[in-house]
Amino acid sequence: MPVQSKSAILAPPTSVNNAGRDMKIIATGMLVVMAIVYFAAKSYEPVHPALGFVRAFAEAAMVGGLADWFAVTALFRHPMGIPIPHTAIIPRNKDRIGDTLANFLRDNFLVSKIVAQRMYRVDMAGAAGRFLKSPSGGEGRLRFGASRMFADIIGSLDQDRLGSMFKGAVKKQATQLDIATPMGQILEAVMSENRHGPLIDSTIKWAYRTLDANEHVIRTIVHERANTVMKWTGLDDRLSNEVMDGLYKLLADMATDTNHPVRAKSAESLAQLADELQNDAELRRRIEEWKLEMLENPAIANWIDGMWEHGREALLKASRNPDAALAGQFGDALVQLGGSLQKDEILNRQLNRFARRAVVGVVSSYGDNIVKLVSETIRGWDAQTITDRVENAVGRDLQYIRVNGTLVGGLVGLTLHSLGYWI
Repeated sequence: MPVQSKSAILAPPTSVNNAGRDMKIIATGMLVVMAIVYFAAKSYEPVHPALGFVRAFAEAAMVGGLADWFAVTALFRHPMGIPIPHTAIIPRNKDRIGDTLANFLRDNFLVSKIVAQRMYRVDMAGAAGRFLKSPSGGEGRLRFGASRMFADIIGSLDQDRLGSMFKGAVKKQATQLDIATPMGQILEAVMSENRHGPLIDSTIKWAYRTLDANEHVIRTIVHERANTVMKWTGLDDRLSNEVMDGLYKLLADMATDTNHPVRAKSAESLAQLADELQNDAELRRRIEEWKLEMLENPAIANWIDGMWEHGREALLKASRNPDAALAGQFGDALVQLGGSLQKDEILNRQLNRFARRAVVGVVSSYGDNIVKLVSETIRGWDAQTITDRVENAVGRDLQYIRVNGTLVGGLVGLTLHSLGYWI
């Protein structure tokens, strides 16, 4: 996304600039016209006395127009560049204006009581429900605009820094996570509900596959440890066969007999393990050490990196194409949630209460920071920047003041000149 310069960001819309400039031309043109009319009427006044009324109107209009031009100009700069006292009011007092604006914002908007009262009239849950129920309806432009803005924000963030923050947060949470206790609680719940049978069955199957794959290793061990006489007589082969047959038979009996003594012993061992995972300090310490070693493993670091990259790409994809993100079962679930938010009064009330408390909490916790941000931002602007922003915001109305001053001044001058004939 192209980076905008500070001047581009601070620049007001072109239409506002054009409107203010047009009114400025009109106001200045009226002043010039009044000057021309004044000198023409004064020159020809001896020819026809009625031109005195025109002269009086134009003369007073010039005075009124010049006075209002001075007043309007003095707000933003020194008239004609002359440093007259009490002119260039806004540039000279920009810091005070910033503080006053910040205090006004704090005293009239960022007050918890006022925010809470306003939030009582806001049905945020209902609005969210209508949006989720019909995401492609009237809010389509808002949705796509928000999604594009969200995508631009994600894309503009420093990927490396944000990724480091995410990975650091994940690692910190994992470091503080106690995995021994939940493991023990899960195993204890499995044992109490007598659902450990499939776990033992899986262990038996794993043992059988392991035994079958390593049968030659066991036979080699028996052969190496047999004495010379056993090797000469071939008893070592018979012994290894007996060992293998016994192991296979044991596993087969355990698989078919749910009351096998070894299975019962295994269940006791699992129950003991569940208790030790929650209460044995030595075992819990070893598991904690194992967890920390795992977190330092490069494979785990690569997995966290991949999780961050996939998550970021998913957010970008969803925000750039909200229709695709709202498709399928996820979209159906959101539509159902939107319907519930509209129909379920209890859920609606609870969500509105949560939203109200969240907004009030943000105002209460960060209101001073928001005020400080406004004040410091305005203080950071140079005098020309704040002058241009204020002048472009209200310049059209200020030029109307000049126009009105010219007309009102002319009418006052005409009235006074007329009264001079009657008195």
